Amino acid sequence: MEQAKQSKIMIVAGEASGDAHAARLVREMQSSGSFDFEFFGAVSHDLRAAGVEEIVDADHLSVVGLFEIARVLPMFWRAFRKLRDAAVKRRADAVILVDFPEFNLKLARSLSRRGIRVIYYISPQIWAWRTYRLRAVRRYVDLLLTILPFEETWYRERGFSKVEYVGNPTIHEIAAESSREEFCGRHGLDPDRPVISLLPGSRHKEIVRILPPMLQAAAEMSAKRPELQFVIVLAASRSDDEVTEAFVRSGTARGAVNVTVVKGETHDALNASDAAAVTSGTATLETAVIGTPLAIVYKTSPLNYKLFRPLISVEHFGLINLIAGERIAAEMIQDDFTPSGLARELARLLEPDTNAAFRRKLAEATRKLGSEGASKRAAQAIIGFLGRADENRRGNT
Repeated sequence: MEQAKQSKIMIVAGEASGDAHAARLVREMQSSGSFDFEFFGAVSHDLRAAGVEEIVDADHLSVVGLFEIARVLPMFWRAFRKLRDAAVKRRADAVILVDFPEFNLKLARSLSRRGIRVIYYISPQIWAWRTYRLRAVRRYVDLLLTILPFEETWYRERGFSKVEYVGNPTIHEIAAESSREEFCGRHGLDPDRPVISLLPGSRHKEIVRILPPMLQAAAEMSAKRPELQFVIVLAASRSDDEVTEAFVRSGTARGAVNVTVVKGETHDALNASDAAAVTSGTATLETAVIGTPLAIVYKTSPLNYKLFRPLISVEHFGLINLIAGERIAAEMIQDDFTPSGLARELARLLEPDTNAAFRRKLAEATRKLGSEGASKRAAQAIIGFLGRADENRRGNT
């Protein structure tokens, strides 16, 4: 039996969602038997569990906001140098960059100039903002794998042909483990009364800015409809103290809202909910796949928004709206995100006819994401690319 060829691959994922997607990709590549892979790079929990050697701890790289990044710039530079030097010293056959464009596009430039092939999985959302980065993709990326159905066409229309749509890996991971009745029973909720989930984001700064107006909206709704039940859905890394601080910031008494706090149960909470207020990001797509009617919200610092807003070039902020090609979910961004506005929209989503129609639209839109198996298709595309590169190298020697 012919022995599998060895291949050294550096992989860089800078955030929790990217780390999870990257880990599934690694496992699919390892199980293919096509190469004897040696993986190393910037890793967090899931990539460590997949056996990827840590060069840089990716937990320290997840930062949002211009000034937050500026404060930790020396740490970013140290991480950049460690990864660059490791790829060169080990003579990596390729580097797989996962999302995280601010860091990864700079790394792509450096490594490509040193003769290392660059594969980008979960392409940077340059169709949304800072489109000038397309120049860097054209120049330094050898294979681009997209996970949103319109992205491949967008790139090809702009002259970049080394792109392939592999489907959305989120489809595979989104599934509720509990029924509405089970979730409600576990948390002392009444399944016969309306449930509304509040998803304030996974970062501390997001919770500070977004959860208080969510709570004010919940209090306004509860004053009119005391039967409503609210669920604050926190990432596993967040603390109950942050919720307490948000109540103080909002000026809302905790007893004014029938609220339950859950951690690490996002999909179960959404599955049990009649409606949800969701911070803009991947959670909006998860909510859509589960089929829960939602309002999309976001708020950052006034200065960050003033600096970034002119760079955004898409009609919709919400991923599900971009995929649908229309404004399915209301978008309340920055100054448009008010407690009264959110309260009105959530009340509208609870109306039976509106709720049912919204769920039908979500189902229609999410069908565009394709079937399960995105990680396997991505692995096959990468392995095919590596195989062709290997043959070309042998042909040139």
